[in-house]
Amino acid sequence: MGFDQSIGAEVKHQFLTMLQLQDDMNSKVHPDWRQQGYAWYRAIWIECAELMDHYGWKWWKKQQPDREQVILELIDIWHFGLSALLQSESDTDKLSEYLGQAMSTPQVDGDFLQSVESFAQTVLVQRKFDAARFAGLLSLADVSIDRLFQSYVGKNVLNFFRQDRGYKDGTYIKVWHGREDNVHLAEILSSLDMYSPSYKDDIYRALVDRYPA
Repeated sequence: MGFDQSIGAEVKHQFLTMLQLQDDMNSKVHPDWRQQGYAWYRAIWIECAELMDHYGWKWWKKQQPDREQVILELIDIWHFGLSALLQSESDTDKLSEYLGQAMSTPQVDGDFLQSVESFAQTVLVQRKFDAARFAGLLSLADVSIDRLFQSYVGKNVLNFFRQDRGYKDGTYIKVWHGREDNVHLAEILSSLDMYSPSYKDDIYRALVDRYPA
């Protein structure tokens, strides 16, 4: 099992933080994003195909799962999943309880590839995010809730940082001191306390300190 099935106050705080960050990011894209009718379910199942490519499914060539890329694809799916949930329910306390229940009862449908297909099928048919089956994918990939939280918050904050420093108009510098910003982010995340109430602000400040003036 990739995570502890007991959902406590710390995990609820993590879910609430991620839900708020996702709402903030969506609002940056469009202030009235809930009324735009974005097809979150479509983004999710397309990401599932990319997830399977990184895990490996081709029988005619040698393939090994790329664990870090698999995790990144799961994080991308999580972004869209949170958005779908927030579009249907504005009460984040209710959503955090729902997510806690789903993480406590992960649904697994065979091996990893079979479970990805079941998750994608459910998303396509119901046109909504299946949190219990997503929890099953986390379990099969041995991704803890802490790892999910750390990776999600880090990527979210980095996206905000990029936007604030000219990512859209092309003035943002992606390589600092010979290393891409994602590498700097990984180092920053490994040095910070993810349980701190100021975690996301700590990440942003650390990025500011490293970014070329």
